[in-house]
Amino acid sequence: MSVKISQSTDFYDYEILVRRRGENDYASYCPQLNLMINGTEHEQVVILMRNRIVEHINLLKKQHEQEDLK
Repeated sequence: MSVKISQSTDFYDYEILVRRRGENDYASYCPQLNLMINGTEHEQVVILMRNRIVEHINLLKKQHEQEDLK
């Protein structure tokens, strides 16, 4: 089974799910990127995931711009 990574450039199309797995053990997961990030604080894993989503969207936009130049 292959995982399809979202090609949306709309930040609000991406979900961030957070799970507390212990005293200082949190994980955020984005199903649209099939990506999990671990950390020691709730806010930390949310910020890291938001940043990763923005990086993904920026990369997609850059790829679209390059394709438009061809």
